[in-house]
Amino acid sequence: MAPEIPKEQWAQVIDKTGGEITYKKIPVGKPGPDEVLVNIKYSGVCHTDLHAWQGDWPLATKMPLVGGHEGAGVVVARGELVKDVEIGDHVGVKWLNGSCLACDFCQESDEPLCPKAQLSGYTVDGTFQQYCIGKAAHVARIPKDLPLDAIAPVLCAGITVYKGLKESGAKPGQWVAIVGAGGGLGSLAQQYAKAMGLRIIGIDTGDEKKELCLNSLGSEKFVDFAKSSNVVKDVQAATPDGLGPHAVLLVAVSEKPFQQAAEYVRPRGTVVCIGLPAGAYLKAPIFESVVKMISIKGSYVGNRKDSAEAIDFFARGLINAPFQTVGLSELNMVYDKMRKGAIAGRYVLDTSK
Repeated sequence: MAPEIPKEQWAQVIDKTGGEITYKKIPVGKPGPDEVLVNIKYSGVCHTDLHAWQGDWPLATKMPLVGGHEGAGVVVARGELVKDVEIGDHVGVKWLNGSCLACDFCQESDEPLCPKAQLSGYTVDGTFQQYCIGKAAHVARIPKDLPLDAIAPVLCAGITVYKGLKESGAKPGQWVAIVGAGGGLGSLAQQYAKAMGLRIIGIDTGDEKKELCLNSLGSEKFVDFAKSSNVVKDVQAATPDGLGPHAVLLVAVSEKPFQQAAEYVRPRGTVVCIGLPAGAYLKAPIFESVVKMISIKGSYVGNRKDSAEAIDFFARGLINAPFQTVGLSELNMVYDKMRKGAIAGRYVLDTSK
């Protein structure tokens, strides 16, 4: 028996870029032929959502806009063409809401690069609402025995850092520095790195984040960039041979760490850029980059296969995303803390509150 779907729902709505976010009732949408309607139970809050609201990136946002792209919930309706998702299935609505599935990128499993990609909470309404529409081909399949609140951060933060670690080429036993280690992305990156057999240097600031990284998340070493007099030397010294990490995963939200990474990564190392500080540029010393033969690359969100693998790590108990749950109505409070850099782990919104 199909669940009863209300005509209205609570949502957090932005009417103009940088304007007020209004918690109000809006109509519940109806899924198209290849779409599903998901009753969102929980949604993580990502720094990307803050960027979307403030208009920090050179990409137009839909207006009015419902943000959010880490939504975990239950399928309550589906279009007539959908055959592989059932009513009652647990699924996740991710950053990549849909793609054409026909272009070169989609056919080569690079669907995040699809020129017609639809982005949750950016170009289409996202998960800061009680009912959200997603393309059936792209919703993440979630086993029903997994807690929807705990898995919500995996749907963007987890998938993104897992993809970045794969892109780094780092092998088991090698060192990876994670910059922004105590935040939402970094806290998951450490756990994925540990599960993949990597050794971790956490880079962040503050005693709370230091304790979290060293005692809970898997870092063997920690460098506090605010207390360090020479970050480059301290990161290199954290590796046994003093040559620095084999890879650097940059999930920071400010520009300076991106400039330092090329200096402390070891020869033949790889710098992977994931964080997207507003208006920032990536600079690296040409001489050192050439003679050390380092690689600098960007890593976007994962494809459908990456998503399934990232969720499987969680299902096997290898990932425990640290999070705090608050009501959907408290989104502005979360953004205030995010702007101050005062969040350890992730905030997850309960859409029933």
